[in-house]
Formats: sequence, structure tokens, C-alpha cells
Amino acid sequence: MKLLASLLTAALLAAPALDSLAQAAEKPAAAAEKPAGEAKAQQPAKPDLAQGESKFSAVCVACHGAGGNSGIPANPKLAQQHPEYIIKQLQEFKAGKRQSPVMQGFAAQLSDDDMRNIGYYVASNKAKPGFAKDKDLVTLGEKIYRGGIADRQIAACAGCHSPNGAGIPAQYPRLAGQHADYVAAQLTAFRDGVRKNSPQMNQVAAKLNDREIRAVSDYIAGLR
Repeated sequence: MKLLASLLTAALLAAPALDSLAQAAEKPAAAAEKPAGEAKAQQPAKPDLAQGESKFSAVCVACHGAGGNSGIPANPKLAQQHPEYIIKQLQEFKAGKRQSPVMQGFAAQLSDDDMRNIGYYVASNKAKPGFAKDKDLVTLGEKIYRGGIADRQIAACAGCHSPNGAGIPAQYPRLAGQHADYVAAQLTAFRDGVRKNSPQMNQVAAKLNDREIRAVSDYIAGLR
């Protein structure tokens, strides 16, 4: 009987310890679940196009035109551009990775939500078509855009930006109908190392001369 009593006492004493061990084993599992829940809660909110239009009208419209259809050849058309590309450029202007005193000043005023809303707002607007103007260079521009220059290892623009200039969402920007002056300025900036936020474009533009830059920029302006 004494032995049985001793065994029962030991079992009763061990029970709280076993409960404590079980609770300790459950805590890591609960802790492991928390970050996943937090990550879900931190997902970006759905873009607000009305807020995007409001912020665009307040900050961007003077240079980039109503709905993102710039009428100033030196300023890019933003309408119908991939939103991911717009957001990336705004973030890099704000961070100083892409240099522009004017754009850095404006981007500094924008929150991440503002950038996302603006990006999706301008993407929702149809871009107005452009026109090639230099008939003497348009054939050369088409050759470079569609086929590159093989003997100088210059890649075709169409490979990344698509044959009709629509680009590839989240990877390469839309070019169709963009102002020739703006495209030429950016290609020159890439070539000369002034614009440094795309190593791939630095490599391609480094092989182009001024005449080739003018030609492909003019051809891009007429793409639809």
C-alpha cells in the first residue's frame, strides 16, 4: 500500500510539470504563426484611383499634362505606362538613385501610397498617339528598334519593349508614342552615365551615336 501511495503522489507531482512543458511547446508554434499574420496585415492597400487623380492634379499635371498626356516634348507622357514602372521611378527619384533636382523635389512630397495611387491612376488613362517626324532617319530607327545592329552587338529595342512599344508590365516600360525629345534625352543620359538606374540601358546606349539615338527616338514616337 505504501508503494502505491508513493506512486500516486509522484504522478500528481509530475502532472503540473508536464502541463508546463506542453504549454512551452505550444508557444513557439504560436510565435511562428504571428509573423505570417503580420505580413498579411502589412500587404499594400488597393490603389485608390480617385486619390491618385487628386494627387496627380496637385503635383504632376503642370508638367505631365491632363491624365498624364504631356504636351511638352521634354516631359514624358505617363498615360498608359505600367504602374510598377511609375512607382519604381518615383521611389528612385525620392531616394536620389535617379537624379533630377525637379523630380526629386516633387517625389519628396509623396508617400508610398501616393506613388502607388498616382501610378495606377495614370496607367488607367489612354495615351495619345505620337508621330515620327524625321523621314530621313525613320528607316534607320526602325532597323535599330526591330533588329538592333548585329555587327556592333547592339540589341533590338523590341526584345524588351515589344515590337509595338507596349513594353512588358513590371519589367520594361511602355515606349509607344513617347516624345522623341524625351527619349533622345534619356538615351543620351544613359550613354553618358548621367542616368544610372538601369545598368542594362547604360550598356545598350553606350554603343549608340547621336544620329542613331535621334533615329530610334523618332521611330518610337510613331509607334502604336
